[in-house]
Amino acid sequence: MRNTVYSLKSLAAVRNLGILAHVDAGKTTVTERILYATGTTHKRGEVHDGTTVTDFDPQERDRGITIFAAAVSCAWDGCWINLIDTPGHVDFADEVERSLRVLDGAVAVFDAVAGVEPQSESVWRQADRHGVPRIAFVNKMDRAGADLDTAVASIRERLHPAPLVVQLPIGAEDGFVGVVDLVRMRALVWSDGSEDAAEVRPVPDGLRDEALLRRRLLEEAVAERHPAALEEFCERETLGATALASALRDLTRTGDGVVVLCGSAYRNRGIEPLLDAVVAYLPSPLDVPAVRGTWDGTEQERAADPAAPFAALAFKVNATATGRLTYLRVCSGTIEKGATVWDATARRTERIGRILRVQADRHAPLERALAGDIVAVVGLKSARAGSTLCDPGAPLVLEPPNVAEPVVSAAVEARRRADADRLASALGRLTEEDPSLVVRTDPETGQTVLSGMGELHLEVAVEKLRQAQGIDVNVGRPRVALRETVVRGVSGVLYRHVKQDGGAGQFAHVLLDVEPVEPVERIEPVERAESSDSGFVFRSVVGGGRVPQEYVRAVEAGCRDALAEGPLGGHPVTGLRVTLTDGATHPKDSSEMAFRTAGRLGLRQALRACAMRLLEPVVEVTVTVPEEAVGGVLGDLAARRGRVSGQAARAGTAVVIATVPLAELFGYATRLRSRTQGRGTFTTRPAGYAPAPVAVPSPAPAG
Repeated sequence: MRNTVYSLKSLAAVRNLGILAHVDAGKTTVTERILYATGTTHKRGEVHDGTTVTDFDPQERDRGITIFAAAVSCAWDGCWINLIDTPGHVDFADEVERSLRVLDGAVAVFDAVAGVEPQSESVWRQADRHGVPRIAFVNKMDRAGADLDTAVASIRERLHPAPLVVQLPIGAEDGFVGVVDLVRMRALVWSDGSEDAAEVRPVPDGLRDEALLRRRLLEEAVAERHPAALEEFCERETLGATALASALRDLTRTGDGVVVLCGSAYRNRGIEPLLDAVVAYLPSPLDVPAVRGTWDGTEQERAADPAAPFAALAFKVNATATGRLTYLRVCSGTIEKGATVWDATARRTERIGRILRVQADRHAPLERALAGDIVAVVGLKSARAGSTLCDPGAPLVLEPPNVAEPVVSAAVEARRRADADRLASALGRLTEEDPSLVVRTDPETGQTVLSGMGELHLEVAVEKLRQAQGIDVNVGRPRVALRETVVRGVSGVLYRHVKQDGGAGQFAHVLLDVEPVEPVERIEPVERAESSDSGFVFRSVVGGGRVPQEYVRAVEAGCRDALAEGPLGGHPVTGLRVTLTDGATHPKDSSEMAFRTAGRLGLRQALRACAMRLLEPVVEVTVTVPEEAVGGVLGDLAARRGRVSGQAARAGTAVVIATVPLAELFGYATRLRSRTQGRGTFTTRPAGYAPAPVAVPSPAPAG
């Protein structure tokens, strides 16, 4: 087994990568095999046995899924790899978002039978937004129905990259024993039951012609996208292994191509070539652009240089029995144990008590951390996920990760009155660790309401309260987060804000037009990672300087304040365009505060005059069931107001794709299991918001 003792000589020898995939594609098994292949662990962890390193939380082991992003480190071929195993379930997409914000590259894992699945698309788009280079690993090549070409075709058709397949499988399904390396034209074969590295052999005679053809297609695809490779290809009519590998590295790092490998992580086949590809093709911190930040309105850059001023982004907070851990990506500079840093987000100084190298739930102390490193620190009191820590003499605020809007809520209360204060404190810690959880008090009922990204998200949070905090809680029925939108607008709504209480008064007149951004029947899906004002457009057509520009900005801010509560039921408002058409000022009594108040109250008045419509969250559901159960599943989806958009057969099962209101899916897992004798499964991904019926139904009871 190949492994090297790592010594940090330069940032070029560091790889910060994440493992991304749909749930059950095998990413945690891939992570476990990477740790085993690099000698970091000496026993292969298994998800089904609850012995994995990264899924160390009791809930993860009980449920058999990844819930929390876990960081581990290992060494391979002279490189130090910081690896984050991310969740695959849609309810925990915010964990993926925060992880991608601090990664330089990623391995996207796909099922060789299913190909691209719903959450595969979601995490791929998240990586696109962050500009994270990827390589693809088609896993489970030993499964019945596994087909590399079909999986690659689904990657090309649904994700739209340029897949560059660098391997040819040797054997199929249960007979999968190795791969042909098309870059070096050699065979890598793994012996059954052996824990040794792959045996290098010549390309098998029966695959030589196919390998030569695929190598030629690979060369042509690379030459088409890489100028230097095209020049060599035209001169020599072929590409050497060195030139081909160099071009693949460039195309991966620019995002113009995606290298595709294959294997079976469970059987430990294909992991060493995957690690070689990580080292060869994915970027180091030196290969990615310098981070950008601002301070007092001035934009600055910080290069990944240990000698530069210190700057780091906190992307995860975890409360443990030994203290509060804050996970950092060090973007520039060097930080040492005991140093004083500036929390530029909270604008206060903090002291670094300890620096830790994280190995999932185990930690090793460090004296310092350098640019490009991912570590955890102890001692920070105010830092949250998204906070920027920096040198006190060189302040900088980095762009924080987006936080998704919650779509499901449930009331929670302590069963024992004596636990009420403990519950409030525990909920505060939960929201510190997971910003996508929101706690609020219902103004009408006085209940504490916990909101999250889905039914499972809330279940996990409540179970954490019970297990980790020892608080017995009652939980109300989950409810979806509705929105309100404008169906028919109004024009010329005049609002006069005049107030005189002695001294300086307040004076602001605004004239507003309100209209829908687009017809409500054609509302486009809204990505949940986008900001809450993504459905709001503001413009001003006031001429002649009747309303100064600083007051126009104040009117816009006031309008955004008014979006928090709509006239139908106090739900957030989205999908509207507001135009400031006129206004009036007073030489002494007008101010930004007065115009902000006028904007807020004026838009509220206008919304009461508009024709409004409720919107409810909808999701795309992919249901996989035995063929004989399709009829019952289709009928059940129709009863849940679902619209079927696709149906296909796959390896003896039927796959049904439908768009269903999220409110109708509470308890669906139990119903599907009972209809299919436990053989049916389903996955979801957000599909935006759609018009709701006049009365949104209460969740159906489970089962």
